[in-house]
Amino acid sequence: MFYNGYMEQVKKRRICKHTDDSFLQTEDSLALEKKIRISVNGNEVLSLYCSPHMVRELVVGLIMTERIIRGNWCAERMSIEYGDEVAVNIPAEGEVSTEGKTITSGCGGGVTFDTGEHDEPIKDGLAVERERLRNIYREFQSRSALYRITGCMHSAALSDGKSILCFAEDIGRHNAVDKVIGYAILEHIPFPGKIMLASGRISSEISSKCARWGIPMLVTRTAPTTLAVEIAEKRGVTIVGFMRGNRFNVYSHPERIR
Repeated sequence: MFYNGYMEQVKKRRICKHTDDSFLQTEDSLALEKKIRISVNGNEVLSLYCSPHMVRELVVGLIMTERIIRGNWCAERMSIEYGDEVAVNIPAEGEVSTEGKTITSGCGGGVTFDTGEHDEPIKDGLAVERERLRNIYREFQSRSALYRITGCMHSAALSDGKSILCFAEDIGRHNAVDKVIGYAILEHIPFPGKIMLASGRISSEISSKCARWGIPMLVTRTAPTTLAVEIAEKRGVTIVGFMRGNRFNVYSHPERIR
């Protein structure tokens, strides 16, 4: 199921549009940005800024990827209250760990946590033909409705190499990825053999998120950072960058591209 309530995520504002030596009073569509406060058993543990849709998916993706709750908790019991801010409360029986918090290079000040755990490298037999990969990415870009409306959104999607299984947009690159991961978890979509599609640069936190869930391929229209490639090389993730038209670059594990 894909999110279609686009106009609920934008706000109209009067602006002055300048062209050469003239200007025009007109309206423009701005993307909504809200603060989300995440609490566990009523105690706030984390806050971040995001686009206020697919909030449940965002929280599930973030909490589970960063392993913030160590123990039993249920996403169905999560409460979400919308207002000037978005308040999320998660009933949980486990311990909460926010040690090792790092403010990342993500849009809006992303947060990631160093858990000190070292997962095994991904051994995945995924193989994708070049033309099919190009076609999937073109379809991905065609779905970015909020970007076309506002010009300031990032998007992410999960594909099985044949079609797009889930799609999300957000003001933050990392938030969009967390929403896709959260959606897949809630809908019981397995990660092996899948491709993460992203619209922005690939930095270390996004490369790590894919590695933690065993997603063997990560594709973007821009570039990865050095640390993102180092993580991908070590963890067995194929990074594809500069996916534009008929060309792209492969930065790690090129054996998955036919």
